[in-house]
Amino acid sequence: MMTGFRLNLSPLKEPLGFVKLVEWLTAIFAFGSCGGFSGRNVISIFCGDGRNETLDANFHYPFRLPDVPLVKDNASLCNRTVTPTHLVGDSASSAEFFVGVGIICFLYCMAALLVYLGYMHVYKDSDFGPIFDFLITAILVFLWLVCSSAWAKGLQNVKDATDTDGIGATLALCKASNVTCEVTEFANVRTLNISVVFGFLNMFVWAGNAWFVYKETRWHSQKFSSQPGPARQQVPAPI
Repeated sequence: MMTGFRLNLSPLKEPLGFVKLVEWLTAIFAFGSCGGFSGRNVISIFCGDGRNETLDANFHYPFRLPDVPLVKDNASLCNRTVTPTHLVGDSASSAEFFVGVGIICFLYCMAALLVYLGYMHVYKDSDFGPIFDFLITAILVFLWLVCSSAWAKGLQNVKDATDTDGIGATLALCKASNVTCEVTEFANVRTLNISVVFGFLNMFVWAGNAWFVYKETRWHSQKFSSQPGPARQQVPAPI
């Protein structure tokens, strides 16, 4: 059996290769829109004597908010001394899990496309290749479901921690009398919302791809070969 590299672009015209290319692109959009985020919320503090103060809440991937300072050192705000304060809520685990799954899928798609375009003759002549491909695809469908759900919850925690209510609960000064805190400028989290959408989109695309990979396995071929064919119609003997 010849096992050398044979370039053949025809698999890209078939669902098996074309969907893998789509998965490669959607994985890039998923982890890229999450991993490259950096934003800033501006908090306006309205003091009782008519003066206003402003604070910046700068947060970014991996959204380990307790490491983000809201007030550095001891600051004087509204004629009060405010101790160092950090944001609350840690969404790093869900964000890193989401990005990690995206990168794994990105690398696996590149490896799978290399096999499809150069070693398809080996892939189809063995039982190991299609079965391994199907099992990995099924596992990645499950991982996309878990990581997308976790990141959707983590993103909501980030939004809650950096909005007016979250800042008011974190900063002790906001609980003082005659002091009002309000987030007057929000970071654009559209890309983070898009990352969640692409996470669930990846789950559906990989689930659909699992069927096309399953068709390449011997389990599918054995299922159809074991089905009885139509009964032969008995031809009457000539008189």
